[in-house]
Amino acid sequence: MKIAIIGHSGSGKSTLAKYISNYYKLPLLYLDTIHFKENWQFRNREEALSIVSEFMKNKNWVIDGNYSKLLKDKRLNEADYIIYMNFNRFNCLFRALKRYLKYKNTIRESSAKGCIEKLDIEFIYWILYKGRTKEKLNGFNNIVSKYKYKTIVIKNQIQLNNFIKNISSVVKY
Repeated sequence: MKIAIIGHSGSGKSTLAKYISNYYKLPLLYLDTIHFKENWQFRNREEALSIVSEFMKNKNWVIDGNYSKLLKDKRLNEADYIIYMNFNRFNCLFRALKRYLKYKNTIRESSAKGCIEKLDIEFIYWILYKGRTKEKLNGFNNIVSKYKYKTIVIKNQIQLNNFIKNISSVVKY
């Protein structure tokens, strides 16, 4: 089984990816750990592509993240399921704030080594505006349209709770 989890920053992609990975015992890749190196520095693109490509050779996987330049089309084509976390911007901001308070001065499992949890004005602006431009929303909508037969859209906590409660009947392995 191959599962790609996409969606807005702060929507819970990484948490859901870890849950699914643990539930089905699937290898997990957080794209943030590939895109960034220590101290939020960008990794060399060729190196990042090589790491993602090698991981995708696994028979089964869960990949968390959007990053268009990290084999997005290949990931989406190969995925048996695409889960789009489409929470509203204010819910995402609230969740990001909770995450920041929980992991303040530490490094989350879903972050690259040496990337201490942060919530700065640039990231807040990304969550509220820059990550939700018409172009970005159209990109997500195009994915949902193109892969509607294998895409699950989760818009709020109630839908997420129901998904988790019924995972074995929704995501069949």
